[in-house]
Amino acid sequence: MNNTAALFPASARVETACLADRIVPVLDEIRAGARDTEKLGRVPARNIDLLRSAGYFDIVKPARFGGAEGSFAELVDANIELSSACASTGWVAGLLSAHQWLLAMFDERVQQEVWGGNPDALLCGSYAPVRMAERVEGGFRLSGDWAFASGCENAGWALCAAIIPPKGEGERPVPAFLLVPAGDYTIAETWDVVGLAGTGSKSLILEEVFVPEYRMLSFADATSGRTPGGRGYKGIGLFNIPLLMGIPFCLGSAAVGGAKGALDSYIGHIGTRVTRGAVAGGNNKIAEFPTIQLRVAEASASVDAAREILLRDIARAQQLAQAREDGAAEITEEDRILARRSQSFAVSLALRAVEALNASTGGLGLQMSNPVQRAWRDANAVGRHISMNWDAVGTMVGQQLLGLPPKGQF
Repeated sequence: MNNTAALFPASARVETACLADRIVPVLDEIRAGARDTEKLGRVPARNIDLLRSAGYFDIVKPARFGGAEGSFAELVDANIELSSACASTGWVAGLLSAHQWLLAMFDERVQQEVWGGNPDALLCGSYAPVRMAERVEGGFRLSGDWAFASGCENAGWALCAAIIPPKGEGERPVPAFLLVPAGDYTIAETWDVVGLAGTGSKSLILEEVFVPEYRMLSFADATSGRTPGGRGYKGIGLFNIPLLMGIPFCLGSAAVGGAKGALDSYIGHIGTRVTRGAVAGGNNKIAEFPTIQLRVAEASASVDAAREILLRDIARAQQLAQAREDGAAEITEEDRILARRSQSFAVSLALRAVEALNASTGGLGLQMSNPVQRAWRDANAVGRHISMNWDAVGTMVGQQLLGLPPKGQF
């Protein structure tokens, strides 16, 4: 049972929340296996199959390739609910689904190659362009390791970010995504962590891998929302949302959902607990302590506010992209930084919620199986991601508000 249902009224849910409703039947199984997912170090194939049967990976996929071509807000809303059961599964599933959207930004030939070969194909990604691609005839050659490829064992393709060397004099190197099939890389066991442990965010090892030039998408195109593939999709704004106004909302939803799950668990257990009183008096109902009541109130308010911020501003991002398609307006620097503020600050609120709860779980909270403690670790892991870290994003927001050149990812 969802103990916090009364705190999050149905009227607050986005109109297209059918995906969140469709995954309800599978949440108990995913929740029950959350500790095993963490110990396994990756999302089990069973979880992926359950979500696929609900259409999870189709929601922001083009209709002509079998997708629902829905709203990004629907995905984020569902990912909050999924992450309340298992944040690691939510982190991976949110990315695998959002990468369907990102694939639609690539050249039409790439979309045909991937989905034509397998309509259910999933993509993982390593976003940091720390390796230099070698320019060769017809494309590029990649060698090295690509870290933090969340869900790599659940995917058949990988988005490997790299620096593309200039073609001629006067040009500068540029970062870009290069799409590589799973048969061209191996997976290194590099993921042994305390938070989001079940995401399997391991490293991909590439050795002299050739990538044809048409399988490249520049960061400049992706972050502007003006991409080769996006030009072929008009009318709903979905495939012309700038990259960083889209995918980081899925990352933030994992922390917010994890905090929501922690609150559910906390309320479910605190009502029956009494103090043990090893030294002082025992048998006092913990729920009657004012400090506990305040922690629950703070956590519920923080989760609710974080969820509303995410849903409001991802819907706004798609509306802005549609308005630009219609020629009514442009997406401004301020718009993009506002989206980044919302994504990161929502995670800050989630951290506030899990901190309030985890600090009062007592000795039982030290057990690795404790869902509140797991959510605390998972939310802190999300908060360390460069796209979610409030120190990094908040300073950029402050720079923009104060009329300074913003320095960061937007």
